[in-house]
Amino acid sequence: MLDIGYTKGQNSFIMDKKSRDPVHCWLILLKAFRAASKYLYAGLDETGIDDTDFRILEVLLSKGPLPVNTIGPKVYLTPGSISTAVDRLVERGLVSRVESPEDRRVRVVSVTQKGKRLIAPIFRKHAAEIRKVFADASPKELRALETTLKKIGKRAESLGTGVNPKCLSQR
Repeated sequence: MLDIGYTKGQNSFIMDKKSRDPVHCWLILLKAFRAASKYLYAGLDETGIDDTDFRILEVLLSKGPLPVNTIGPKVYLTPGSISTAVDRLVERGLVSRVESPEDRRVRVVSVTQKGKRLIAPIFRKHAAEIRKVFADASPKELRALETTLKKIGKRAESLGTGVNPKCLSQR
């Protein structure tokens, strides 16, 4: 249990650092995420593509051709932002965009050969850098972390939607 209390004479709250309180875990998660992001995105800066282009190219490389409206949520971009980003990637010849044969209102985006030649080595290097960040964690610790983070994510989603998280785990 976290020992949070108002200290006399000070305008602050204190926390017991040995606690297993969710607030303390959240702060540790944020600090770890920020440190890892700073390291990992510094490596991306050297590649000449920005974070947005990397995320789009990576999802298309791993998932294959996708409708524009499907890519946006996967890479955390609004509909307007994803359209602008895809336009930029089309102009650079890194992706192509065609009408869906099933529904002419839908535009499907694919990585071009030029895009694959650019993103494949960048992604391999990025994945190697991620492995370095996680190098001190054992396979068992990584499985436990993955399981715990999935539970937290499903719970957070359910709080926003009102769906019971136990139902989500059965999907």
